[in-house]
Amino acid sequence: MTSTTSPGGDGSTRREAGRLTAPDCLFCRIVAGEVPATVVAENEAALAFRDLDPRAPVHVLVVPRDHHADVVQLAAADPALLAAVVLLGDEVAEQESGGQFRLVFNTGSEAGQSVFHVHGHVIGGTRLGWSPA
Repeated sequence: MTSTTSPGGDGSTRREAGRLTAPDCLFCRIVAGEVPATVVAENEAALAFRDLDPRAPVHVLVVPRDHHADVVQLAAADPALLAAVVLLGDEVAEQESGGQFRLVFNTGSEAGQSVFHVHGHVIGGTRLGWSPA
């Protein structure tokens, strides 16, 4: 298997089997099937699975199959992939909460990002208030 290393915001990434991956990334390992997750939807570009610590009746994470550290890096590197992630989030929200949802991307540890593989939180299934912090 050929792999090449390229810079990433959270360390090195490499291209394996056509996908950009980071060897120590939890979400890359979930995408690869090495770590179990409750998958609720997927497409060629992204995977959606239930959050282990849900904050609402519907709390699903949507991750691109390619590794990018955060939403800004993804938008700069591959806007079409970002669109695919958002569209899968919409699909999940439609099936899980009637299409009404919040989609949150945390960027950086101070903003609450704990896994540095971009992921959108699809949150819904209840009336949501607003709490910016």
